[in-house]
Amino acid sequence: MKLEDEIHQKTFKDVFMKAQINVMFTAAWLDQRTSGALKKFRISWQQFNILRILKGMHPEPATVKLLTERMIDKMSNASRLVEKLKKKGLVYRLECPEDRRKVNVGITEAGLELVEQASSSVDSHMSGCLKAISEGEAAILNDLLDKMRG
Repeated sequence: MKLEDEIHQKTFKDVFMKAQINVMFTAAWLDQRTSGALKKFRISWQQFNILRILKGMHPEPATVKLLTERMIDKMSNASRLVEKLKKKGLVYRLECPEDRRKVNVGITEAGLELVEQASSSVDSHMSGCLKAISEGEAAILNDLLDKMRG
């Protein structure tokens, strides 16, 4: 569906303003679909992002600082997210032996299992959304978004 129909706005200041709104609207649209796919796992997409980062580093742990740097949503509080995941038994925290102020975070077996299941759910949810564009168009979209961010 066209942006104009989605937000009930027929004109925009210029094509750049429309592109900005379109990117923001589409990001929120993707966020809603991702959150929907994760609902049955009782994790937010920000928690899912932390689990995926930790899975990619497994068996090595990560510092909270590194998690913050690699997260998609830079406004999220990584320490708070890690604490919620710890309470669910999906991650563990270890004080760094060299520097007690630094905390290492690793993913548990339960976390690995959950992120695998959640990834499958997200992939199947999103594949329907992304089938509207071809592989070549997806590559062009990736290039344009990268270019936009400089």
